[in-house]
Amino acid sequence: MAKENHYGLILAGGRGTRFWPRSRKRHAKQVLNVAGQQTLIQATVDRLRDLIPPERIWILTNDFVRDEIVRQLPDVPPNQIIAEPAQRNTAPAIGLAAHILKSIDPKAVFGVFPSDHVIGKPKRYLSMVRAAFKAAERGEIAVLGVEPRWPETGYGYIEFPKGTVAGKLGTSPVLKFREKPELPVAKRYVKAGNFFWNAGMFFWKADTVLNALREFLPETADLLSELPSFLHPDFAACMAELFPRCQDISIDYAVMQEAKNVVGVACDDFGWNDVGSWDAVYDLLPKDADLNAVRSEVMAIESTGNYVDGGKKIVALVGVKDLIIVDTPDALLVADRSQAQRVGEIVKRLEKSGREELI
Repeated sequence: MAKENHYGLILAGGRGTRFWPRSRKRHAKQVLNVAGQQTLIQATVDRLRDLIPPERIWILTNDFVRDEIVRQLPDVPPNQIIAEPAQRNTAPAIGLAAHILKSIDPKAVFGVFPSDHVIGKPKRYLSMVRAAFKAAERGEIAVLGVEPRWPETGYGYIEFPKGTVAGKLGTSPVLKFREKPELPVAKRYVKAGNFFWNAGMFFWKADTVLNALREFLPETADLLSELPSFLHPDFAACMAELFPRCQDISIDYAVMQEAKNVVGVACDDFGWNDVGSWDAVYDLLPKDADLNAVRSEVMAIESTGNYVDGGKKIVALVGVKDLIIVDTPDALLVADRSQAQRVGEIVKRLEKSGREELI
């Protein structure tokens, strides 16, 4: 059952450049439908509904995509979908949300949720979220750790005590946050059994966050403390002046690696996928007999392992394998699936070339 002082903060300021050409500044990854009937941010709000109703959801995003998020989420009050005046990473963003929530509810407890992940087993997921909220109510900082399914080098890891059992609905002390490892180290982590992926979901009282920022990021904390309450008529103007002066730093570096009262829920499988590239979308979608994942009409001859999104066009494949093909009215992407992480490099080149119409 939902508690009145529980809130959700969804961070939706990213651009998702690895999803070009579908993802653009005004239509970023979080507002795309890449793996189901809903967009990623719609699915995020929907799966939290039993625990945190839309009227207690807050979203931090940017000016480019805010209007589209408002359109897609009619149940979330528009004044709770806030465009940050500048990108300042997750620590100032979470601090801003903590200030806002405390100003409207001094007993606020909130979870931080990415806007662009897929959760395949939402009921199991919510049981883990409830356990994290209970820890947050006690004044602890709680984090979800995802049991690793392979030795991933692209995620940070959370180190729990040896013997930690995945799926136990309680919390364990977090010994250390580990940076993204090289492959041999990642293999050791998986073999050890007490290292879990850091999925970027955190839970705490608003007071707990603000106290931690005062201790570990005092200059940013001082700036946020100058903000009036959210309902004050000068709030937006003060935010526009003060927020860009906050330090550009992640909550992981600013707080999580420094705080002593951090615990974690060692989660078993709840179908988590951060959908970090077109190759991840390929993995999520059903395949035909030739292991092609298609989102448009395809005629394939001796072609296997491809991801195809051709819009309204028919796409003909002859003798190709393991490609990503994404067609839009003004751009076409053809990439090897093994190189999917490099699609963002195209966006950087377009920026350097001044091709704003394509980004």
